[in-house]
Amino acid sequence: MAKKTVRDVDVSGKRVLVRVDFNVPLDKEGHVTDDTRIKAALPTIKYLAGEKARVILMSHLGRPKGQVNESYRLDAVAARLEQLLGVPVRKADDCIGEQARQAVEQLGEGDVLLLENLRFHPGEEKNDADFARQLAALGDVLVNDAFGTAHRAHASNQGVAQLLPAVAGFLMEKEITMLSQVLGSPGRPFVAIMGGAKVSDKIGVIDNLLNKVDALLIGGGMANTFFKAGGLTIGKSLLEADKVELAGQLMKKAREKGVDLQLPVDVVVAPAASPDADARVVPVSAVPGDCMILDIGPETVQKFGNLLKDAVTVVWNGPLGVFEMEPFAKGTMGIARGLADSKAVTVIGGGDSAAAVEKAGVAGRITHISTGGGASLEFLEGKELPGVAALQDK
Repeated sequence: MAKKTVRDVDVSGKRVLVRVDFNVPLDKEGHVTDDTRIKAALPTIKYLAGEKARVILMSHLGRPKGQVNESYRLDAVAARLEQLLGVPVRKADDCIGEQARQAVEQLGEGDVLLLENLRFHPGEEKNDADFARQLAALGDVLVNDAFGTAHRAHASNQGVAQLLPAVAGFLMEKEITMLSQVLGSPGRPFVAIMGGAKVSDKIGVIDNLLNKVDALLIGGGMANTFFKAGGLTIGKSLLEADKVELAGQLMKKAREKGVDLQLPVDVVVAPAASPDADARVVPVSAVPGDCMILDIGPETVQKFGNLLKDAVTVVWNGPLGVFEMEPFAKGTMGIARGLADSKAVTVIGGGDSAAAVEKAGVAGRITHISTGGGASLEFLEGKELPGVAALQDK
């Protein structure tokens, strides 16, 4: 990796500001219901504490819109982090100002402090220079370990990086290394699976991957737009009518590049997306006018699965059906299990695809599950991420 990491700087005795991504789901009682993102930051936090740094963590939670919102305080996150670390975690009631400054001053070597929600201040998302200065005043070094927000030019990852030496944490390093490897020197055959509801969300990614992959498998709601471009009728299915021409152009580009672009051959349809829907499998050429396409069918799962068996590298982003509902989960679950069984280097691009492999119980058999849905998409699109660009080069 071309960026400096936490190993490349002396942190002993220093105040180290660490941007983490603790944007985790909470239940009505305010308890953390999924601590995956907290666990992902532990290696960096433990390393810094072990190196006798004064560890100052900063994160956002939810969308409090630049003002204090009691339901978005980080107290529950601090409590869960303390359980996972097995050492006390202090918590400040603000991320800047006198309260934060005093909390930092009281830290001993190896101590851990979590600052309050960055987004309680409008300056975070606006990348306000004064807010960034106030954060930077609390530390000597910035370690960015929040890949999930690396595609946002915010004060805590870009603004502070212009004021302090900024390096990558272990999670950030792993994300950049894995995604760079996939894009830069993938083992072949290289297969990409693209799902999700909308083509518009993934145009840039598909366009970039068509220059790199050997096969592209398309499912989910976005497949309907490709069906339409191919002259098929799709009943009441979700359709981005203004993207049909574009889908046709992407299919043409695939042919010109010699990329094997595969669409579903059979689909699961129902009159509506509901858990007790009357779902049935039909060929893509026979979608009833009063039905919606809500999943890929068993023949498609098998066909896609055969391509995955021979793959050496696979990237997957976006579910292949409405997998949250049992009648329409088989396609996504089948592909998740197929990925787990393959011998390929498998990379999941965060978000719903990550939730799908968890639901399928195969997360432990995937090479890399990205912690940043939007960030991994922009990376795969070939865009430079502001949070990564701001780190010091080796």
